[in-house]
Amino acid sequence: MTLSTYSFSLPTRIEFGEGVVKTAGEEAKALGATKVLLVADKGVIGAGLTKPVEESLDAAGIAYELYDQIVPNPRDVHVEEGYRAAKDAGADVLIAVGGGSSMDTAKGIGTLLTHGGSVQDWCGFQLLERPITPLICVPTTAGTGSEVTPFAVITDTTTHVKLNIFDPKAAAAVALVDPSVLLNLPSHIMASTGVDALTHAVEAYTCNVANPHTDAYAIYAIDLIIKNLRKAVAAPDIESCTGMMLGSTIAGIAFGYADVAAVHCMAEALGGRYDTPHGVANALFLPTVTEFNIPADIKKHVEVARALGVNTDGKNPEAAAMEGVEAIRSLCEDVGIPKMKDLPDINPDDFPALAEASEQNVSTPSNPREVTAKDYLYLFKKAYES
Repeated sequence: MTLSTYSFSLPTRIEFGEGVVKTAGEEAKALGATKVLLVADKGVIGAGLTKPVEESLDAAGIAYELYDQIVPNPRDVHVEEGYRAAKDAGADVLIAVGGGSSMDTAKGIGTLLTHGGSVQDWCGFQLLERPITPLICVPTTAGTGSEVTPFAVITDTTTHVKLNIFDPKAAAAVALVDPSVLLNLPSHIMASTGVDALTHAVEAYTCNVANPHTDAYAIYAIDLIIKNLRKAVAAPDIESCTGMMLGSTIAGIAFGYADVAAVHCMAEALGGRYDTPHGVANALFLPTVTEFNIPADIKKHVEVARALGVNTDGKNPEAAAMEGVEAIRSLCEDVGIPKMKDLPDINPDDFPALAEASEQNVSTPSNPREVTAKDYLYLFKKAYES
């Protein structure tokens, strides 16, 4: 095996298991907290998912304030508003409870607390000068993996472009990964976030900056997700929820320390323009882009198909890889992912602009097959007609 030099480090400590969310107060105390800003959206708060964290902080004697201005596809204006709330409160530790929107917003807040300026100043590759304010992440969906990734995706509300703070110094200090929080997750959210996690794993495994460490995480995550997502959507139990939460976090490690690729480039362009939920957007493009990428690395795409449950023994490699694409399509259909044509507001006249935006995404060079704006336009049209 011939390998280029690479490095792998995981700055986030993971605590996994039923009930670990109740240790948030002790974890905050260990990080030196005197005042916590608790970041969560109104839906998460209304569902009672922040209650164990609040009780834990009370038991540890740590004061906290709540910031709940969190929306899907988190925005720069809310990061800046949260930063002002944290600064006014004197917060020295952040706790994010929720999906990627809460966690990415908190990472942005932590960045401004330690660096000042605007969100845009710190969007790019390894621009941070020091670690962000200590952050504890408590994921409540099995999708984004943001609890273990070294970046935050923030929408610029002026340009409607998604920006990335991409730096290990933006990673959470601790991830409290508790599968029991998924038991009452609405089925449509389990579905879209679950396919989001699958997208992370597939793209991490097939992108051209993958390495043996990320490959190991990615292929295991694919196996966990394909075995558990249908059950977790239709009739969740602790076994399927454990499989999904593990799959999501492990996929987060995989793409966080490799990269994503063209699926995410398209999904982020779509989300920036239409505010489409990120997991749904990824699901729309995953089968189409995976099929497009097969010629770039047939062997890896056969291995993806095998992890998806396809019997590849004795089969022509191209045919086996295509069965993997069909397995993804079947999964999306089975868990109720909508068709692109059925989503409101999407206008094919916008596809050329979306294709250009996709080409400009920082992850386009990581796609295993060279992809240009012309290719992206073809992929948008094909996904729309699928």
